[in-house]
Amino acid sequence: MKKNIAVIDGDGIGPEVTAQSIKVLDAVAAHYGHEFHYKHCLMGAVAIDQTGNPLPPETIEICLESDAVLLGAVGHPKYDNDPNAKVRPEQGLLGIRKVLQLYCNIRPLTIFPSLLHLSPLKESFLKDVDLVIYRELTGGIYFGHKETSTDGFSSTDTCTYSTSEIERIAHLAFKNAQIRRKKLTLIDKANVLETSRLWRKVVQQLASQYSDVAVSYMFVDNAAMQMILNPKQFDVILTENMFGDIISDEASVLSGSLGLAPSASVGNITALFEPIHGSYPQAAGKDIANPIGSILSTAMMLDYFGLFQEAKRVREAVSWTLENKFVTKDIDPINFYFTSTLGELIADYVGHKITDQVNHENIELRKSTVI
Repeated sequence: MKKNIAVIDGDGIGPEVTAQSIKVLDAVAAHYGHEFHYKHCLMGAVAIDQTGNPLPPETIEICLESDAVLLGAVGHPKYDNDPNAKVRPEQGLLGIRKVLQLYCNIRPLTIFPSLLHLSPLKESFLKDVDLVIYRELTGGIYFGHKETSTDGFSSTDTCTYSTSEIERIAHLAFKNAQIRRKKLTLIDKANVLETSRLWRKVVQQLASQYSDVAVSYMFVDNAAMQMILNPKQFDVILTENMFGDIISDEASVLSGSLGLAPSASVGNITALFEPIHGSYPQAAGKDIANPIGSILSTAMMLDYFGLFQEAKRVREAVSWTLENKFVTKDIDPINFYFTSTLGELIADYVGHKITDQVNHENIELRKSTVI
């Protein structure tokens, strides 16, 4: 198989974690006989610095011509801390979603047994947790009309949704529920918001087409609480843009590290794959960032290509790495391995260059020493 992949390294730790994903993709290509061709392009703060535009036209063109997009991370404190900035890195992210029509963001939550001790929840709460969040990505308040009064004393953000926007992502969520545990939960605020009432109406109408799926409805404030009290009750979660942004970040913490969580954004033209963590500029260039969220996003890309065996091998490699305590600083601040070391280990495992039995002394530990 031959595939063209647009690579947007982005800001902060983006280039470092993305480089590890490319190592893994290269190992997949070499072992399974595929060809992956990469074209690198700019987006975010680095694009503003070099071109003045967070999403240059060249980037859009490369993405439109590619079979998939691999993204690192976007954002920089110099823009976060300046409320008067007219051009922001995140405008590139919102823009690429709109241009590529990436209306559905998929965020699975995986709990790794070897990392249960890192979760803020008791281990008993995490048993059997296996959920995926379907977040609408190109509508709602993030893309609505925005206005600040001339005197600067009031602002308005408009939230708008259409029936067609809701239907297209709801169908995807229902279909995924059918091959999972056949449960779907719509998270909304239908007791207050007209847009949420429309979401609920549309999902109720579609439910008859998926009679094998049990559908439940939950207000977002209760859902945020239930994600802590009883996360295993969820299977497939469907929700709108802003609620999905918040609830998926909350869910990701349950795994023990934000650096472990992958995501896919799919639409009508192509698909984009990225870890859900931010750019973490404080760690940029130090080779300490966790690349697993990016690498697991690459596994989702392989699934998108129909390379299910290859995707399974990548996930097995990640699990093997964690089980053998090959982890980055966010997991173990004392005995940790560098970003690049994890990328090499996972790539070597994918390529069958190492077995399940590894002598830790033969691998550069690069750990801090406590005296």
